[in-house]
Amino acid sequence: MKEITEQMVKDNLKYLQLLAKQRPSIQAVCSEIINLQAILGLPKGTEFFFSDLHGEYLAFSHILKNASGVIRDKVDTLYQHQVSAGERADLATLIYYPEEKLEEIKRRENIDLNDWYNVTLNRLIEVCRLAASKYSRSRVRKQMPPDFAYIIDEMLHSSNAQQNKEEYYSNIISTIIDLGDADAFIIAIAKLIKTLSINRLHIIGDIYDRGPNAGEIMDLLMEQKSIDIQWGNHDILWMGAAAGSRVCVATVLNLSMKYNNIDTVEEFYGINLRPLATFAQETYGDSPCFTPKLMEGDTADPSDMAAIAKIHKAIVIIQFKLEGQVIRRNKHFRMEDRLLFDHVDFENKTVEIDGKVYPLKDCDFPTVDPKDPYKLTPEEEKLVVSLTTSFRHSERLQQHMRFLYSKGALYTVYNNNLLYHGCIPMNKDGSFTEVEMSSGKKLAGKALLDYVDSVIRQAYFAPYGSKERNLGEDFMWYLWCGKDSPLFGRNKMTTFERYLIEDQSTWKEPKNPYYDLFNEESVCRRILEEFGVNPDEGHIISGHVPVKVKDGEGPIKANGKMIMIDGGLCRAYQKTTGIAGYTLIYNSYGLRLVSHDPFESIQEAVFHNKDIHSNTDIVQMVPRRKKIADTDDGKRLQGEIDDLLMLLKAYRLGYIKEEGAV
Repeated sequence: MKEITEQMVKDNLKYLQLLAKQRPSIQAVCSEIINLQAILGLPKGTEFFFSDLHGEYLAFSHILKNASGVIRDKVDTLYQHQVSAGERADLATLIYYPEEKLEEIKRRENIDLNDWYNVTLNRLIEVCRLAASKYSRSRVRKQMPPDFAYIIDEMLHSSNAQQNKEEYYSNIISTIIDLGDADAFIIAIAKLIKTLSINRLHIIGDIYDRGPNAGEIMDLLMEQKSIDIQWGNHDILWMGAAAGSRVCVATVLNLSMKYNNIDTVEEFYGINLRPLATFAQETYGDSPCFTPKLMEGDTADPSDMAAIAKIHKAIVIIQFKLEGQVIRRNKHFRMEDRLLFDHVDFENKTVEIDGKVYPLKDCDFPTVDPKDPYKLTPEEEKLVVSLTTSFRHSERLQQHMRFLYSKGALYTVYNNNLLYHGCIPMNKDGSFTEVEMSSGKKLAGKALLDYVDSVIRQAYFAPYGSKERNLGEDFMWYLWCGKDSPLFGRNKMTTFERYLIEDQSTWKEPKNPYYDLFNEESVCRRILEEFGVNPDEGHIISGHVPVKVKDGEGPIKANGKMIMIDGGLCRAYQKTTGIAGYTLIYNSYGLRLVSHDPFESIQEAVFHNKDIHSNTDIVQMVPRRKKIADTDDGKRLQGEIDDLLMLLKAYRLGYIKEEGAV
């Protein structure tokens, strides 16, 4: 233990007097030191890393329920040589979906339900005991459902006196069954097993867009006990819209239309799109260039698609105008090349880009004034005000955004790993790109990301209408598509070209040099050092760019220093990746990467025990099993122990009087 001197006590006496109010006696201090010291010796908790969820609630929810296969591993560890594969699958599915699986089991013929309850309750207790084995008893108690906390605590710690209390524990099980409380107990202990199986959850960005249920994912994340989020470019867009950025509102709606995903906007967040729909129907004719994309397997009525295409076009034109306004008032963004309405020949229906003229697929722009193309019409202005107000006053949206702000950051350093969604802007020579800010100051590397994080927060929390908030709102859009944005990582976003130009050579979006350089170990070590992470032990864990597994690309780069975990959980990317997502798992034994096949349905999971098939690769094994003492939490606990040792010294030297001694 750390040596405490009398001078240390004197230097910290005011703080120690406050601490003494929590630990008012020598015995109270000693007890807490013993408790904390014991915790340091427990195995490190299991961390789970996910990236690019993109609204795929059902698949993500299932992966959380099965803890990326960890729960099935626990079931197999206990019962592989005792119980059939079918019974093990039943037990695992019961843990994932207890309510649904109970209903399915009760409909089975020739089942003795009392006997099934008796066997199953005992097995669930054993699985829970295994899941709880790496935690302190106090920690497990805090996670227990209140209604069954005493019973579960008794059952989990029965092994020490099993022979003396065998009848006692048997009576607990039989009484639960006799009272008709077995279902409630199964649901409660299944939830506890799932909670204990995931110690910490890391979300490496992009919860929103493309998939249909981002709001449900946010609700699910808000239930997690221990979580951090690294903002992705799609999350920033929604955060900007919630803050009141007009251009972010338009872009969010554009993407919602593009992927035929307006239910999240309208039904989940209560944003009224009827005025926009009315305006679009009255202003635009057929707009096939703006027909929404459908996910594989999805169908839609052609007349509905035609109507949405008009709405889509209306908001895209508004978006282009608002983008032009932002670019014009922020010269330091250096995005004048994206003012493409300046280069449209409305009479000949062409546009000039980089000295070459291209025909436009659609040039029906009745709201665009060629002399002032970025000015909104009165009707568009009214719409933008109404929509922005709706985003700012959606209670559910604001609740979710505040959660993103409270649990989120642009990057996180946790247990010697550096987590961020996009990139660290770099030059071709491997140096960090200096990016000019509104003040004229240029920042790079960690200083750039720290500054960006602060501006993201001022966009939401600075007084509405203030200079700081207005600058922040514009900057949120820049982070979405700006040349040197650490969340975008490309030279330009070719939205205009993709909608309106047939020639796909204009669609290219050159990547930042970072995306070539990150394959080099020396570059990744330099990035880790820049953020204060030990490059010998640490890793960069990132997402944003789908890993093309089907083309032979791997997620582990730079001799293991970089791990890209965007494996295509979103259905829109699964043709590109060839898999359906990754989970990176970091437990006391090391790092392993789990790749997932597509999730079928809850019905298949419940009735046929169809779990997501997953493959596991070992990324790194540690030379000795990591304990809590080796983690960031361990450092924090060690700090608390050192403070308590000072308090103990203060009591024993007479600087502080005991208040709680008996």
